[in-house]
Amino acid sequence: MQIITLTTDSGLQDFYVAAMKGAILKKLPSANIIDISHSIKPFNVAEAAFQLQCCFEEFPAGSIHIIGVDSEPNLKGNSISFPTIMKYKDQFIICNDNGFFGSFLDENVPDEMYRFSSIGSFPEMLKFTAKNCFVELASKIAKNIPITSFTEEVFTYKKAFLQKPIIEQYLIQGTVIHTDTFGNIITNVKKSDFERFGANIPFIIYYVDKSYHIDVISEHYNDVAMGERVAIFNSNDLLEIAINRGANGSTGGATKLFGVRVGDIIRIEFIPAGSRKDIHSFF
Repeated sequence: MQIITLTTDSGLQDFYVAAMKGAILKKLPSANIIDISHSIKPFNVAEAAFQLQCCFEEFPAGSIHIIGVDSEPNLKGNSISFPTIMKYKDQFIICNDNGFFGSFLDENVPDEMYRFSSIGSFPEMLKFTAKNCFVELASKIAKNIPITSFTEEVFTYKKAFLQKPIIEQYLIQGTVIHTDTFGNIITNVKKSDFERFGANIPFIIYYVDKSYHIDVISEHYNDVAMGERVAIFNSNDLLEIAINRGANGSTGGATKLFGVRVGDIIRIEFIPAGSRKDIHSFF
């Protein structure tokens, strides 16, 4: 059974997602269609890349991922983009080459890249491209039609600006990259960034301002009492700040309680022995 996932900025209010699913089932009646997210902010390819990154490794080889975010190709001007197929870790991603691939890959490299540069010869595909073009490309892949018979191999793709943590001698300055349904604050600080400072080094995580801080990483949300703040490395090894069971209606989660938004700064200050002169320097 062919797995096809959908990630779009279409929302669920309108017919767009249903139309894509119907088009898939016409071509592949036995397809297993899985929704990753349809709540991506319009044209926000970095957010789409984040959502797929967080679950990509869970899918089996041969899965096809359709990214319907900023999907209309640009065939004129200085920023030309075409529908593109990327093969990566034995899975396929179909997307407009609009910066998504650069965001998704980060420092990794694709196994293969193919450009559907002949889309200009199919005017119907230029309208609702995610349905009329991407679904067709997915169908051909699923039917084992050689990709090179309808595309051309390419070796470049559009890069994307990725905001990386700033790492200094005793400091990591990270950024909030996502707030989830539970109001949890997810940052771009990786567990590996943290571990480079060594084991058992005291630290303080500051967010909003220095009146909000945490000085311990927990293994689980329930390591703290209900309603208490907690910092963990989540299943994707990203630093997350939460309120344990804060989304139960009492506080609305860490996002609402602290007023933190995507793009806000998170600071982690490490305090090796002898690095601070007196207790006041901690605050």
